[in-house]
Amino acid sequence: MGEVIRWTVNVAPETDIDVRTYLAQRGMKKGDLSRFIEESVKWRLLDLTLAEARAGFDDLSPDEMDSLIDEAVADARRN
Repeated sequence: MGEVIRWTVNVAPETDIDVRTYLAQRGMKKGDLSRFIEESVKWRLLDLTLAEARAGFDDLSPDEMDSLIDEAVADARRN
């Protein structure tokens, strides 16, 4: 993993129990909590980024969206 940064986070006791129970049921150990949190944060950031990108196209009609997609596909095939 290379260099790591130590975080101090606060969560509700129920969340702590739920996550640790989930990890334990799958045979994961205490150190796996950090990997679980990092993976979860990455997925959440991706989800937020996609939501922002999608919101940028809210004002397009379905026909305009289809045209934009067709144009992008054609450009990708040319390159």
